[in-house]
Formats: sequence, structure tokens, C-alpha cells
Amino acid sequence: MRLNNFIDGAWQEAGGTDYAPVLNPANGEELAQVRLSTKEDVDTAVAAAKAAQRQWALVPAPKRADYLYEIGHLMKERKEHLSRVLTKEMGKVIEEARGEVQEGIDMAYYMAGEGRRLFGETVPSELQNKFAMSVRAPIGVVGLITPWNFPVAIATWKSFPALVAGNTFVWKPATETPMMAYEMALIFKEAGLPAGVANIVFGTGAEVGTAMIEHPDVRVISFTGSTETGRRVAELGGHHLKKVSLEMGGKNAVIVMDDANLELAVEGILWSAFGTAGQRCTACSRVIVHKDVKEDLEHKLLASMEGLTIGDGLDESVKIGPVINRQALEKITRYIAIGQEEGAKLLAGGKVATVGNLAKGHYMEPTLFTDVKWDSRLAQEEIFGPVISLIEVEDLDEAIEVNNSVRYGLSSSIFSQDINTIFRAQRDLDTGIVYVNAGTTGAEIHLPFGGTKGTGNGHRDSGVAALDVFTEWKSIYVDFSGKLQRAQIDTD
Repeated sequence: MRLNNFIDGAWQEAGGTDYAPVLNPANGEELAQVRLSTKEDVDTAVAAAKAAQRQWALVPAPKRADYLYEIGHLMKERKEHLSRVLTKEMGKVIEEARGEVQEGIDMAYYMAGEGRRLFGETVPSELQNKFAMSVRAPIGVVGLITPWNFPVAIATWKSFPALVAGNTFVWKPATETPMMAYEMALIFKEAGLPAGVANIVFGTGAEVGTAMIEHPDVRVISFTGSTETGRRVAELGGHHLKKVSLEMGGKNAVIVMDDANLELAVEGILWSAFGTAGQRCTACSRVIVHKDVKEDLEHKLLASMEGLTIGDGLDESVKIGPVINRQALEKITRYIAIGQEEGAKLLAGGKVATVGNLAKGHYMEPTLFTDVKWDSRLAQEEIFGPVISLIEVEDLDEAIEVNNSVRYGLSSSIFSQDINTIFRAQRDLDTGIVYVNAGTTGAEIHLPFGGTKGTGNGHRDSGVAALDVFTEWKSIYVDFSGKLQRAQIDTD
């Protein structure tokens, strides 16, 4: 199976000569090939999007919303098929894949609802016989750059608010996971989305991503990926005066206080750390634990980790699937070695899993370190794998200080039964998302998603806040006095 670009409502062969294989990380099976695109392919897609946007912006927003309702309906009908495709190309276990597809369905319905809102404001004017209001206006053509770890959910976070607001888009999915983009193109076409409104261009960030950012007709770039790449996107986008939205890395922590429900904390930690094999930007990488319960928490974590099964995510009994590729395995292995060199104590895991059929894929044992220093590389740098670092603290103040010590600020969590502790923590934790008595993952689509510091640049995906990325505010003044009135001058 060879995947082609989806441009102007039709399949178009990319202009490049190189192909990238799409490999199942569970067993190395080749699922498809994708021909890599060139700058000229981006130019073609942007031209189609620009031409379509003029008419799309004139479609009433409630009618634009009808397309999203239909897209959501088709995704719901195909949920199991989409979930299995997702697991095959990305590796996450099937129950997580179903959850991700459901997130896309939810986003379709939620953003369709915004088609009858897209609220502006009416305000009193300071002058007589004058009306003042603000409205949201579409921006034009937007460029979407999405990662491999959530190949459909993150794409819907970006594309659906862009569409309902009256924009068209060009989407560059990750080269590791193009099959979900292909499936979404089929849905866009069946839903009757006008040609040119949704465009998909397969290719590398260096070629396709750069061409999108530099294209004068692409007004917005919405990017999710690593902080290092995001910084380059911001620099290049700033040079071209683009509106750039960035959602990047995380080094998220669960705080476990001395009054915590430890059984619940263990459940939250394991799901947050080992769900998606640790390949979530919100994954728990650090556990900041009060000294009085550290030893007990270690024992409970180790006991629960023994029941975790590793394997192909299509097996319903498996709890941890593969990581995305061999490069990811090598990176995780390097960090495990770094942790040991820094003096952290390895309690469990730490090795590539190669027993039986696991040798065909890219599997890392769930790994637990203890006695980790808060300022070590193991505790400060994003690993993006199933590795937990336990860090001991004396009290809440130290826990908050340790949590905030990293350069990221995406997600944090605290387990405690004390209401005063909880309210202090949710106020002082410097992250865009805070969970109480839950892990660091599980964001819902109707609230803003994003973080502080090295995690983002102030914009948010999801929720009504996503509309701020894809709209411009337009202030409108209507003077029906029949004479020239000068604001701030003729107000006496």
C-alpha cells in the first residue's frame, strides 16, 4: 500500500523520489509506504487551501459545524477500525487507541457546537448613537504539524477548531504514522468537505514543515512535538511574522504526600508512567514522594509492576506496547545508563525486552529508579519512555520546589487528603494542567491543553481557547449619529 497526498479533494502523488516505510513497532511488519513530498507539493496544497478558503469563510458557521457533526459520526461508525490501524502503526495498546479515537469524536462534536457560538462581545460605546462590538474572524490558511504519539487526537485538536472558525488547512502528519491521516482524508471526503478545505501532505519536517512555515500564504502554524524542534519552528515562524502555536515537551511529576491513599497513588502513577509506553507529553516521569511513605510506596509500586504485561497492543491482555522505533529504544537505554552513573538505584526493569516474539519489536521493560537527585539529568530531561524516577522530599514546600525545578511546565499531580495541601499545590504548581488524586494524564477536550515554560509559548489546544489560535479579533464600530464623532475627544 502506497499513500499519496490528499490535495484539493483528490489523491495526488508526491513529487519526491524517496519513500518512507511505515513499520509496525510491535513486530517490524511493513504496513505501507509513503512517498515523501517536496516544497512544490506544499505550494500546490497551499494554493488549493487558499482558493477554497474564500468560499469556506462565507459558509455560515452553523453550516460549517454540520460537516464536523458528520465527520464525528463517521469516526464513531469506524471507531474500531481506526483504533486497530492506530495500534498497528503507533504501537499503543488497543484500549488506549480506542480512547484516542474517542477523543477525536468528542472534539468533532464539541467544536461543531462552537459553530453556533464563536462568541464575540458587545460593549457600550462612550459616545451617543454609536454601537461597539467585537467578532472572531477567520485567519486564512493554517499549517498543522502533528506528532506520531497521538496521530489522530492531536490532529483533531487543531483541525476541527480551524475548520469551524472558517479557515482551511494543510496538515503534515508525522512520517512514522501517516496511515491515520489517510483514514481521516477518507472521512473528510465522505463527509462532503469541499475540495481544498482539508489538505494532507506527507513528508519530513525539514522539507515539508519548513516549506509550510516559510510559505507567505500560510498565516498560522500549529505545532506539537519536541521542545528543540518547537524552538526552531518559533524562530523561523517569527522571522516570517507567523502566528505560531507550540505544544512541546514535559517532565511531569506525581507528588505523593504522607497522607495520600497509596493504593490510589500507585494506580495513578503506573497508568501515567507506563500508558503509551511512557510516550505521552503528559507521562509521569518523576514521583516526588514524602519521606515518611517513600519505602511503602516503593514496595507497592514494585508489587503492582509485576502484573504488567508487555507485547503487541492488539492483544487485549497487554498493558504496555512497544516504543515507536529503535532510535527511541536507544535513547531510553542511554538515559537508564545515565541514571545509574549518577548514583540512582535501579529497582526494576532497565532492559530492552527481547523474550520470544518481543525480539521482533521495540519493547522496553517498565523501569523504576529510586534515590534520584532532583537536579540530576534523569530527573530533569525528557526521556519519553516507561521510566519512573522516585525523588524523596521533606514536605510540601520542597515537593513544589522540586516539581517546578524543571524547564517544562505541562502537567503535575498531587495525592493528598488534606484540603489545605491540595489548594496550596494547585495554586503553586507551575504547570498548565494540575490533577488532584489522579495521575498526570487524562485531559478532557473541553478544557485548554498546554503548559508553561519550555512546554509552550502561551497558546493552548482544545477547549474554547483553541479558537484563539485560529481566529483574529475584529472590533467593529457603527456610528448612527449622522455626524463625525471623535472618540476620547468629543466625550464631554
